[in-house]
Amino acid sequence: MHLWPKYLAVALYATVGVHASIPNGRLSVPYDAGVPDRRERGGTARRSAWTVLIGRPLRSSETAKEQITPVEGLSALSLDALTSVAYGPEAIIVVLALAGAGALHLVLPITVAIVVLLAILVFSYRQVIDAYPGGGGAYAVSRANLGPGASLVAGAALIVDYTLTVAVSIAAGVGALTSAFPSLTSATVPICLGILGVITVLNLRGLGETARAFLLPTMLFIVGLLAIIAIGLIHPLALNTPQPGHSLLTAHGLQTVSVLLLLKAFSAGCSALTGVEAIANGVPLFKEPRVVRAKRTELLLGVILGVMLLGLAILAKRWHIGPRSNQTVLSQIMATAVGRHWAYYFVSLTITVVLALAANTSFGGLPILTSLLARDNYLPHLFSIRDDRQVFGNGIWVLTGLSALLLIAVGGNTNEMIPLFAIGVFTGFTLSQFGLVIHWWRTRPPRWRHRAAINGFGAVITAVATAIFLISKFTQGAWVVVLAVPAFVFLFKRIHAYYKRAGVDLGIGILPGKPAAKRTLVIVPVTSVSRLTRHAISEALSLSQEVIAVSVVIDQGEDSQRAAQALEREWSAWSPGVPLRILHTEYASVVRPIVSFIDEAREDNDQQIVVLIPVVVPEHARYWILHNQMDRVLSAALRTRTDVVVARVPMPVQVPPSDVAPSPVD
Repeated sequence: MHLWPKYLAVALYATVGVHASIPNGRLSVPYDAGVPDRRERGGTARRSAWTVLIGRPLRSSETAKEQITPVEGLSALSLDALTSVAYGPEAIIVVLALAGAGALHLVLPITVAIVVLLAILVFSYRQVIDAYPGGGGAYAVSRANLGPGASLVAGAALIVDYTLTVAVSIAAGVGALTSAFPSLTSATVPICLGILGVITVLNLRGLGETARAFLLPTMLFIVGLLAIIAIGLIHPLALNTPQPGHSLLTAHGLQTVSVLLLLKAFSAGCSALTGVEAIANGVPLFKEPRVVRAKRTELLLGVILGVMLLGLAILAKRWHIGPRSNQTVLSQIMATAVGRHWAYYFVSLTITVVLALAANTSFGGLPILTSLLARDNYLPHLFSIRDDRQVFGNGIWVLTGLSALLLIAVGGNTNEMIPLFAIGVFTGFTLSQFGLVIHWWRTRPPRWRHRAAINGFGAVITAVATAIFLISKFTQGAWVVVLAVPAFVFLFKRIHAYYKRAGVDLGIGILPGKPAAKRTLVIVPVTSVSRLTRHAISEALSLSQEVIAVSVVIDQGEDSQRAAQALEREWSAWSPGVPLRILHTEYASVVRPIVSFIDEAREDNDQQIVVLIPVVVPEHARYWILHNQMDRVLSAALRTRTDVVVARVPMPVQVPPSDVAPSPVD
């Protein structure tokens, strides 16, 4: 009966395709497939450093420590939306400026329309949180109400948007830094990647720690900007102070005020709404009661963002703020309100910091989205696996990789990515709004017509904004999103088709027949008679009484013949009770004859073949290269043999200091 755990481990290897190992005489499966055994001394220092970096492993019962409160939700999931005030109002003014200075008064009514849409979106996503507390936002709503096709479009659009959000946020923050310190311009990409690395590590530690780390700069940004807006509305301190740079406005403008221009300005200003959906996507990240806390955070975000947008628009209209060279609209408003003194520079610094930290919104949303896609068999299942810190680490690493590639490709230039920005999230907005209309029509709760009308209106408005984004920015780079979203959808469908075929082939969901037992033949490759060989043979005999040791001799004349004969004599003298088979070859590869021998043994269908490969595990990783890599080469050669189990038999070796005589070999 004591053999069943070993047979279970061998069966597990055959099922999932990982290397089995036998450390300290017990067959097991390594903690990480393809990673050296965690008990090897060579990896202790590296593991300790990694543990210090991301924290100790958490039990499932400890996950509450990494869940967030509504206030922490602002720093963890809302920075993308909050920091959009740095570029949303400016986007409106830049478009209106095409019609000249006389059109700038329209910034306020356009902003009011955007705030109305913000209110609709906040209302809608609070309903999404209620109806779909498992997270996923637009993907979950579309999947339940619009079918798999629409849900895949929503999922693909959100992945594109999350990646762009990370890259744009970090690039914008670094851009503000290099504007203040031009000498750092040449290091833009390394600084971007450094910030990305810090945010990645913080999220690998857990969203709770990230939220708490970002809470102070978030609160300083919110309080500081609201204070500046209040001062500007009540009593500006530098109303007539000349602004640096020169105005980019013209008296008559290049265009007339038209419906198309107003729609362009409205859609451009809608970039201030990106990130509103992140809270609904990340409901599982909140402390219990999750739904209540997530809805509070959504409402808190809507109120703060709406007040900021309206306040900035009122001041921009009152002071006739227009585009200027080397000056952002937000910078002009701040300078006019409080002057270019310590308050101006302090808030400017916090804006720079939170712009870079706004990338964290994506790290809260995308891992949950990819876990849901993986659960539905549209992404590899590894995305649904939590790591030691109870986070979806694989989703975090993929987001980091995609964002890093994008930052490198555009050289950390925000302007290269702005044309792509917001298209993905507005696609998600539109689908979630239409999905909620169908949801209300199906469920018909009290006042469902009222709710459906609001969502229907929001769907139409966001659809119009999405269309204007695509048309007006298609040649500027939006075509990349048009190609990327269908590419992701195609990838999702191919993965789903594979899982469907694999499920049929594996008989998942079908009661299988009774298991059939087979006798086991264990093959042990050896090179000499040693303690390592004894260790491997002992483990082989614990699995089966049918064991064969094989050794390869390369025929290169009399020396090789004498070596083979010497090994046979030594084996006979040792007499382990296991036959030794000498395999002769004229080729340099020792793997080929072993594989041929195994293939001959495979012809007997009534037996299971297990290949146990002895492996020396040196005390330090630096000695690893000094030993042969038979286990890796032979495992690779046998990877396609699905009816052969390949296992490692590691034996730790501690080399004594050179002035100490080695112990005699048993």
